Amino acid sequence: MPRERPAGTAARNGLVAAALAGCVLAGGCASTGASREAPKAELLKVPSADGEAARLYLAELAELAASPPAKQAEILKSAHDLAESAPTTTNRLRYALMLADPGHGGTDPVAARRQLSEILARPEWALPSERSLASLALRSTEARLMLEEDGRRSGEAAAGREHDKVVAATRRLVAEQDENARLKKALEEAQKKLDAVSQLERAAKERGNAPGGTQ
Repeated sequence: MPRERPAGTAARNGLVAAALAGCVLAGGCASTGASREAPKAELLKVPSADGEAARLYLAELAELAASPPAKQAEILKSAHDLAESAPTTTNRLRYALMLADPGHGGTDPVAARRQLSEILARPEWALPSERSLASLALRSTEARLMLEEDGRRSGEAAAGREHDKVVAATRRLVAEQDENARLKKALEEAQKKLDAVSQLERAAKERGNAPGGTQ
């Protein structure tokens, strides 16, 4: 029959196994911690909180509005270049919001509407605050474009009415000139007839006053 191991030997073996298991676990944890990558510096700049994201967008728009024209052009160009080179939702939305802002010379509501619509077409790529800002900016931009279109149509209608007035006044002037020319011609013809009658009367009077003339 097999021999029984002494109780002390079994106990020692259990302690050794427990110690080895502890070393393995400790080594695994240490290696896991050592192999974990540190966050990249550029990722730390991207706001993780939804409210912080909205705050950063609004702060950039406030800086744009408060800057002189030369600085505004510089800010807008930087946003454009970043949106082109790294077209993330954050970069594209930043540039679209700047284009939608009417407070600077580089505003472009048509381009802003197109880019905001593209961003909202993929809502899963944006934070809730980004979607809200994009929706608000898009509604404001569309309202602005509608007002500009109404103004353009009103201007065209006013220009059309003014054109009609000019055409009507020109026609009246031409008609008056034609009437004046007709009256002048009639007056000249009447004057010629009057002169002819006067000449006939003078000739008849001269003949009557002549010696041997008929009275």
